[in-house]
Amino acid sequence: MLSPDELERYARHIVLREVGGQGQAALQVAKVLVVGAGGLGAPALMYLAAAGIGTLGVVDDDEVSLSNLQRQIIHATPDVGALKVDSAAAKIHALNPHVKFVGHATRLDASNAMALLSGYDLVLDGSDNFATRYLVSDACYLARKPLISAALGIFDGSLTTLRAHEKNAAGVLNPTYRCLFPDAPPPGTVPSCQEAGVMGALAGVLGSMMALEAIREITGFGEGLVGRLLMMDARAMRFETLRYARDPANPLNGDTPTIHDLSAHR
Repeated sequence: MLSPDELERYARHIVLREVGGQGQAALQVAKVLVVGAGGLGAPALMYLAAAGIGTLGVVDDDEVSLSNLQRQIIHATPDVGALKVDSAAAKIHALNPHVKFVGHATRLDASNAMALLSGYDLVLDGSDNFATRYLVSDACYLARKPLISAALGIFDGSLTTLRAHEKNAAGVLNPTYRCLFPDAPPPGTVPSCQEAGVMGALAGVLGSMMALEAIREITGFGEGLVGRLLMMDARAMRFETLRYARDPANPLNGDTPTIHDLSAHR
């Protein structure tokens, strides 16, 4: 039940035919976990909090550094040295006190992933390395949780939604992250943002799009990104979308699956 204060706060959502009071109520009871309070997670968290997500969790064991502030807009100069989950908690509470914030000041790994995911309806992965992306996607499949996954390059980014535990309208299982990227690139071939740099505003665009896709998934309007990869080239300001399908040879929901737990990530 939305209070009078919430009705005013979310008025611009509620008047949208595609959202309305029912959609806003769905946001109010939703539980969303964001992996990483960094370049992608920071704007996603701000917009999810502003939208009225009922419970917003963040898993991140890092501290705020001065070099983060070029793109991680949920943190500010006085937060340097603080835990990112604590900095994020303060900003989210100031923005929207109706949101319940849960900070998990730990690194997501194979030993805690399933327990962390169990308390949430939807997961957003804003991590900055392939090992974590594969771990999160495998864990979400095993936990039967939808996942919104984004990645940043120097001047490019990508976004997709994964519901590999469900079937599409044709009765075929949806693709997994491993259908899209069967193998991680060899170590050292993809430089980190610390080594190569990253355009700060690009992180804001992709993080905001993660939040938009999450809101769309929860309220159910429009066509989502299941089986579609959205790519952005900031140099040319070009967006492209490619479709991808389930690979019968993938080890998660393929014809002969070989991944049944997270032991391979230990």
